[in-house]
Amino acid sequence: MSPATITLLFLLFAIVMFVWEKIPLGVTSMIICVGLVVTGVLDWKTAFAGFIDSNVILFVAMFIVGGALFETGMANKIGGVVTHFVKTERQLIIAIMIIVGLMSGVLSNTGTAAVLIPVVIGIAAKSGYSRSRLLMPLVFAAAMGGNLSLIGAPGNLIAQSVMEEMNMSFSFFEYAKVGLPILVCGIIYFAFFGYKLLPNRAGGADGNAEEKQDFSNVPQWKQALSLIILILTLLGMIFEDQIGIKLCITGCIGALALILTGVISEKNALKSIDLKTIFLFGGTLSLASALQTTGAGEDIAKAVIGVLGENPSPYVLTFVVFMLCCVLTNFMSNTATTALMAPICVSIAQGMGADPRAVLMACVIGGSCAYATPIGMPANTMVVTAGGYTFKDYAKAGVPLILVATVVSMILLPILYPFFP
Repeated sequence: MSPATITLLFLLFAIVMFVWEKIPLGVTSMIICVGLVVTGVLDWKTAFAGFIDSNVILFVAMFIVGGALFETGMANKIGGVVTHFVKTERQLIIAIMIIVGLMSGVLSNTGTAAVLIPVVIGIAAKSGYSRSRLLMPLVFAAAMGGNLSLIGAPGNLIAQSVMEEMNMSFSFFEYAKVGLPILVCGIIYFAFFGYKLLPNRAGGADGNAEEKQDFSNVPQWKQALSLIILILTLLGMIFEDQIGIKLCITGCIGALALILTGVISEKNALKSIDLKTIFLFGGTLSLASALQTTGAGEDIAKAVIGVLGENPSPYVLTFVVFMLCCVLTNFMSNTATTALMAPICVSIAQGMGADPRAVLMACVIGGSCAYATPIGMPANTMVVTAGGYTFKDYAKAGVPLILVATVVSMILLPILYPFFP
């Protein structure tokens, strides 16, 4: 069997096992990771490279930063302030989505989610609403907000570099032409319909333990310092390019500062790291690597687009590219999906003599619709344990959101980016 065929079989296995959930998600991930090495598809270094991926390092750091916010009771204090102004669960969901969506437009969407997840868990504890009903809208808003600017998501920059090779470019807020209407419609969808599809359960092993804890004996300086270090970490992430320090390193500096100042003990810092998330994300990155290196992902893309024939209708091609990116991005990272699909899309558009911007925009927006699985994007994975989510929970709330994004995109893309201007 060819490496590409073996990879596709592992992809099928992953989909079945993630949906069935008879064995833990992290274990399924590791079976795939080890299996790809045993079958010779990947060498062990490539297969396990996911565990030193910058997102995994960011997860570990932000779990500690978030852990300090809980340990000191600061997350509850912030929650109390927010719940004073927002009275109903629906208002809370809308407020969270607006704040996160706008922040992730100018910050990395993963960084935004990482910083705000502990804050939202604190809000849930204080308000009495289930955290499982607040965390999913948060990560979906982070994904949608990533399409507001050139720097919102890595896939945006990949499409830009493809454009630059053809002496063209997208402006800084170009993606917002489609991204902002999707964010607005996504928030409206959750405000009126989507909130009914959100699961309602206590998250993780600790449930709502924060509510029962007494923080009165925690020194004020520890509470203040946990918040100050969180804010400084956030500022470091905002000004990543100016200071020249990567997000994950900024997160590590914040985590180390909290341990060294005694805000959180080493024991509690280690306890706050969610290994289920690390194994799930690190393990499935090996599958994303295999899809890329063996050409299996490209085979899927070419087979689907090949069905369209020699001269496909521009509208049909845009729709197919969009849907293909939607499907791929839920099992590969959006960065890998865009990197894989962008060159294929451009060559098809050029072959038709069409403006490549239309298919590239469809590729980027479709590639950001990673709402249907817990492995679609790093932020989704980060809330699996905290929200007590199953694979099906993502599909139930995320697939209708993909449909909303598809409808908005299919209306706007042909108007804003005609194939033959």
